[in-house]
Amino acid sequence: MIKTKKQYSVKEVFETHIKGEALLPHNELHLLYDLVRYFRPKRASHTISLLELIGYLQEHPSHCRILSDYIKNLLSNRHFGRMISEVGILQDSSFFYELRKRIMEKFIPFQPEKDTLQYVLNQVFYRASDYIWLEKIDHNEYRSLFELLNFTDIFASEQTSSYGLNQLCNAIGLITQRMSGRSLESDIIYMVPEYGYLESPFLSFEREFEGVRENLLHGEPLQENNINYKQLMVLFRQCQDFVQHAYKNTSKYGITMRVNQGLLRINQQLARVKILIDLLVVNTKKDKIDNTICMALKLIEYNCYKNNIRSFIKESTQTVAYEITQFNASTGEKYITETAKDYFKMLRASLGAGFIVGFLCIFKILFHKVDTSEFGHAFLYSMNYAFGFILIYLTGSALATKQPSMTATTVARVVEEGMKKQSKEEDKHSEFAEFFARLWRSQFIAFVGNVIMAFGVALLLVWGIDKFLGENIVAHSWEKLLSDASPAHSKLILHAAIAGVFLFISGIIAGNVSNNQKHNQIAYRIEEHPFLKRMIGTSKSKKLGLWIAHKYPGIISNFWFGVFMGSTFSIGSFLGLDLDIRHITFVSGNIAMGLYGTHFYLIWSMWIWIFIGLIIVGFINFIVSFGLSIWIAFRSRNIPSPEVFSLIKAVFRHLKKAPMSFIFPPKQKKKLL
Repeated sequence: MIKTKKQYSVKEVFETHIKGEALLPHNELHLLYDLVRYFRPKRASHTISLLELIGYLQEHPSHCRILSDYIKNLLSNRHFGRMISEVGILQDSSFFYELRKRIMEKFIPFQPEKDTLQYVLNQVFYRASDYIWLEKIDHNEYRSLFELLNFTDIFASEQTSSYGLNQLCNAIGLITQRMSGRSLESDIIYMVPEYGYLESPFLSFEREFEGVRENLLHGEPLQENNINYKQLMVLFRQCQDFVQHAYKNTSKYGITMRVNQGLLRINQQLARVKILIDLLVVNTKKDKIDNTICMALKLIEYNCYKNNIRSFIKESTQTVAYEITQFNASTGEKYITETAKDYFKMLRASLGAGFIVGFLCIFKILFHKVDTSEFGHAFLYSMNYAFGFILIYLTGSALATKQPSMTATTVARVVEEGMKKQSKEEDKHSEFAEFFARLWRSQFIAFVGNVIMAFGVALLLVWGIDKFLGENIVAHSWEKLLSDASPAHSKLILHAAIAGVFLFISGIIAGNVSNNQKHNQIAYRIEEHPFLKRMIGTSKSKKLGLWIAHKYPGIISNFWFGVFMGSTFSIGSFLGLDLDIRHITFVSGNIAMGLYGTHFYLIWSMWIWIFIGLIIVGFINFIVSFGLSIWIAFRSRNIPSPEVFSLIKAVFRHLKKAPMSFIFPPKQKKKLL
């Protein structure tokens, strides 16, 4: 029977493995495993103490000697150079390869060779959170245990200790060589053309460290006031500047996932090198023991942290997400009105989108009558939506639900600027509250324009077809059109949320296409294309390149949004799931056609339900799309989640102060002559 921690003591742990003056012959890791298991807290956040172990060893010198010899023999000549240079650092430029690898190793951990230190750590400190409680232990207790067990530091002249120092230096040298090679690859140099004709700081750093390593291995200590150390740190900062410069240039050159992974890997290697070099710095005699203890803790931390998926995704996607959302920010500015002129301009643009959607509603009804397969209907619906959305985009019309995903990044920027202000909590986000009022009324008037025009056009068209062609196209579908618009008669909320997710994804697609175009210099390639220059001239080639750079992301985004919207029902039907989409503008058009089919004769409760349904669809479309987009935008700018509560308070304060500003633009004050 396995005993719990409360049922036994440190004494029992030792007596289980030691008889007389010798260890029992069993697996070499059992004693260390049980000691760690005894002290491991139920929660990693809990703080523990090693005083019980220290006191027991002081009272039992023979067991102290046995434990010392046991651990020394266990760790003697264990290889750890490759581990310290690789574990916890990206090993591939492919995001999905690394993600698959980490997920797999979560369930089936990688097991190294038995002569390595990583094998011991895998077996003993096998929980991903072990390094957390180990770091909480008082460092003085580690030092007391270190001296009590008569361990030697890695700087000692004994062969076993110098073996550890040699491996540590080799690991740093290996990392510097890898950084040098990766930094010279063409996709990285492309991000920092300023370094294209200069000597790589990584090569200089590599050469400088070789000199430091020779001195260390010959017994010369590395100190902070040492000229070699100072020169090494100067070159290290130049390497950091290289990476930071590459990240700054992403706004100019864009960035791909592969390049981002390469830069992230170099950044991780730089951070690792700095930590390892700091462990080599010895200013006082006490530093030798402290640095040895710190190195042991770092090895455990790296091994525990190596398969962390959440941090990997966050680090890998943050820069790319920032660049993707930057496109949406520049595009989203036009969706936020300020003056009365802008307000009514938005109304006109939304009326234009509603006009086109009215036709799309009619076309979908007609396509539904086509005798084809489920896939055929999905294709027809998708093309109907896709080309309709593209037409809305190219004509400068405004589909209200497309606004949230485009405006979220602009909102995040305003929040970020407010956080930088050194002011009272009440004033810190006052500008954001005013900005949000502008955004809300812009959304409101866009919804109004879309809904009114889509309703009117769809109603006029279905009446015209019936009047002039003698066919009521909604004679058999009006009941479904109306029930789909009612939250009491369909899964309207779920279907509206699905549409909100697609709106969010379409915004991400637009930003990603724009980012890739920028990185691959598509506009410049078209401008300088020899065939195009000869056929249409240099000036028109340039205009074409600029037009594609500006419009192509939006075209692709709207195309895929249409495909998502048009194929959802068919995919759900194939999978046996009740999946569909509800978009406020289309719901408005469908209601118009459904009402025509009933000759406007409905029971009063159905009138109420379809009215409530229309409002719910608009709200869900907006809140889901905006919520997901703002989450990405906040994350890309490292804005903490708790800041949301301060923003909500600021908005409510502004709502009390100027409630009508959320519906209508403020009157402009006349200038005094």
